[in-house]
Amino acid sequence: MKGSTLTLALLLSAGMAMSTPVFAAGGGGSDNTSTNCPSGKVWDKKKKKCVNQSSSVDQDSLFEAGRSLAKAERYQEAIDVFMLASADDKRVLNYLGYSHRKMGRVEVGLTYYRQALALDPEYTLVREYMGEALLQKGDLTGALGQLSEIRWLCESRGCSEYNELSGQIATYIKNQDG
Repeated sequence: MKGSTLTLALLLSAGMAMSTPVFAAGGGGSDNTSTNCPSGKVWDKKKKKCVNQSSSVDQDSLFEAGRSLAKAERYQEAIDVFMLASADDKRVLNYLGYSHRKMGRVEVGLTYYRQALALDPEYTLVREYMGEALLQKGDLTGALGQLSEIRWLCESRGCSEYNELSGQIATYIKNQDG
């Protein structure tokens, strides 16, 4: 795996130029309290209270609720919430992919990632998560392809997605070599 070590060195040196920290695209960030809502309810930002899960809850509240549940590792609950949201929201598709991948359904996750990329090929967060999914499948070449795309997209601004995925790839290669 000496070629892998060279690849790792090139990745890390390229990553140094892109180490400017920024917020993840589409990551959102709020004091969403959906993880504090009882099961079957989500935090409605407009009403400022937990409400029954339904498609009548606004899109942003559904996204934030699902994202909050996914980050709390409550993946099936997150999926249930995301299924109420609009299917043409790249953020929802990304986190549907994330939740399925984290539950071990990598192929299902990749399907959602591809749908999100069809809506926005420059969505770097989905490219990061897709690269991680490809690593789970043992597809280093595919993950490196996503890293390359992220690098190109973030060339002028730097982005955390590049650093995150390059770190995952470095760990993957290290584990393959050792």
